[in-house]
Amino acid sequence: MLSLCAIAALVLSTASCKKFLDVNETPNNPLDVPPSVVLPGALVGSAFANSNELNRFGSVLIDVTAGAGNSPLRWDRYNTDGDDFGNQWRLEIYDAALINYKKIIENEGKYQSPIYSGISKIMMAYTFGMTTDCWGDIPYSDALRGNDATQPKIDTQKDIYLGNANVQGLFDLIKEGIKDLDKQGLLKPKTDDVVYGGDLTKWKKAGNTLLLKLALQISLVEPVKAKAIIDEVLASDSYIKNNNENLEVKFGAAVGSRSPVYEYTRISAFRTDQLISTRFLTRLQETNDPRLTAFITKPGANYVTVDNGFAGTVPAFGTRSQLGDYVTGVNGEGPVRLVSNWQRAFILAEAALRLGTAGDPQALYTEGITESMKSAGVSDANIAAFFTANPTIATLTGNNEAKIKQIINQKYISLIGNGFEQWTDWRRTGYPDLLPHQNAVGIDGTRPVRLQYISQEIQRNPNFKTGILPNVKVWWDVN
Repeated sequence: MLSLCAIAALVLSTASCKKFLDVNETPNNPLDVPPSVVLPGALVGSAFANSNELNRFGSVLIDVTAGAGNSPLRWDRYNTDGDDFGNQWRLEIYDAALINYKKIIENEGKYQSPIYSGISKIMMAYTFGMTTDCWGDIPYSDALRGNDATQPKIDTQKDIYLGNANVQGLFDLIKEGIKDLDKQGLLKPKTDDVVYGGDLTKWKKAGNTLLLKLALQISLVEPVKAKAIIDEVLASDSYIKNNNENLEVKFGAAVGSRSPVYEYTRISAFRTDQLISTRFLTRLQETNDPRLTAFITKPGANYVTVDNGFAGTVPAFGTRSQLGDYVTGVNGEGPVRLVSNWQRAFILAEAALRLGTAGDPQALYTEGITESMKSAGVSDANIAAFFTANPTIATLTGNNEAKIKQIINQKYISLIGNGFEQWTDWRRTGYPDLLPHQNAVGIDGTRPVRLQYISQEIQRNPNFKTGILPNVKVWWDVN
């Protein structure tokens, strides 16, 4: 396992030396290094962007965790501003993951490394997709160009997804990346690929599964396009089908190599900022969900949680329930799961109902629950017992919308540790049904549905729209 300290040093070496980094700035005097050196830092950058503040923010808003201090306590009352996510915007997304992917792609000819370029295009699409899903319209086609675009234009979310005559959209970027994996080159990734160890078949499946995820994301605003993309992927029969094919970044147990979720939850000075929400605990307890002990820690004879927005004294650290070993790893090795096999099954179940794509919604829904439970270490016998004891969960019933609600309710549980995806599904579908938090304030007392631009970017780039508040929906959010 490559030390995360070493990776962090690499990431920072490719960032501007200025105190405030702009999304259009390329590295000052970057080291001319081969892609095998750059790729690990880029992949870890994407994982950090997903699992750091964005994960904590989403987990609080969507009632998995409750805030107990600092930013999570404000988020639990729906209070947020753009500067909450300055580190993610600058140091993890644009000036870490994305700039490194771009550098690999630009140097493909020099190093004869089309495979590295293909991986980078797939992951660049993932990272840009995550960014636009949070902020909406963002620098995209004009970003990462350094002095050639010191005030990059802002592309609309629709153009980022679909492209236009002048912009390559995310879907085409992924497809191009998948094609690159079949090209011949001198350099091929091995241990420097901290996701699949150089297994290109798995990377192709990951790319196609990312197409499925992004297609479903736009299915309410572009149903014809979404269906066409999903149909194409299904026809290829090349997508994630097993848990050992998950698109996830693995970490280690040694100091400097541990998961950011583990560090935040168990080790850092901020470990007291969150604990498990009573709402999420109750959801699992009501059905005797066998994943409970893997998902949530039990500090003593009982689970100890608080409700979202709770204004009283929270239990002391060490006496409260936190995210369990399934998310963090026993010693910090827990992977950051970006796209999973069970997530793919839930995606296809919803698509079959919403878009009429191929597949049996019931079978795919059952597969999603089953594979999530297997990932959490639940035995086949206990999985079967869960379905038997919970017939209203086991069988999809009602009209298509009622069935989609059932699917998202279970998908939500399975995505623990990925608050970004849980929050994004809730924005897109309105599920699961969530009660308002106690003492909620925010803009209008409602859950935020987007992130605000950070103030440094607004000040430096007049193309950013000022005054876009967290209650303004992004393009694909029409429910």
